[in-house]
This record gives sequence, structure tokens and C-alpha cells, in this order.
Amino acid sequence: MTSSRPYLVRSLNEWILDNDCTPYIVVDAGVQGVQVPTEHVANGQIVLNISPGAVRGLVIGNGALEFSARFGGVPMQVFIPLQAVMAIYAKENGEGMVFGSEPGSPDPDGGADADASTDRRSDERPSGRPTLKVVK
Repeated sequence: MTSSRPYLVRSLNEWILDNDCTPYIVVDAGVQGVQVPTEHVANGQIVLNISPGAVRGLVIGNGALEFSARFGGVPMQVFIPLQAVMAIYAKENGEGMVFGSEPGSPDPDGGADADASTDRRSDERPSGRPTLKVVK
């Protein structure tokens, strides 16, 4: 199946705007292909306001998010592969979504050969199926 991230980012952006809030995204600036103002990157991440008043020509495609904006008065074309979008939320109340890694996406901690079982107790076996848990 294709990634659900572009659909979720588009939907959440619309939902945040419909509720008169300001959509912000958190971007992993270290992902290949990310084009953001590097002087605003902190701890490998950048937070961007993607509201219509802050950006021009916002396009959230299936592979990337792009727009033009001014940073410190300097115009810039921003390009963000959607796998680099770590979260989208409303500035006013923090409502939104944080994205985890998806099956088939590159592992940020060392690739597909990384041993995921090192943190498991020996009596726990991976089921191979996704699990959900209630977060209150």
C-alpha cells in the first residue's frame, strides 16, 4: 500500500485551518532532499508555519510538500519529502498528529539491517502485526 502520510497531512492541515488555527509542521532536516533555511534548523529539526498567510503556493503532493516563503525577508522555495514530516499540529492548542516510521520507509537509526530485537526481553516475540494501544 502507499504511504498514508500525505493523506493525513492534507487532512489535518485542512482540519486545523477549518478550526481557525495555525498549522505547524515539524520537519527532520536531515532527510535527503529537504530544502529548508538551514539557519533556522535546531537539533536537526525545523518547525514551519504552513498557514495561507505565511506561505505561497502550498502543494501537499503524495511525495513532497512544497511552498515559497520569506525567512528574515529573504524569499525561498521550500521542498520537503513527506517522509521528513515528523508532525503536524495546531499552534494554538497543540492538537494534531506525530508520525512514526512506516513499513518500507528508511530506518533513521541505521537502515533495514539494524537489529530491532536488542531492546526486547527474551520472552517477547515480535508478532509481525501492528498493534494499537490506548493513550489517555
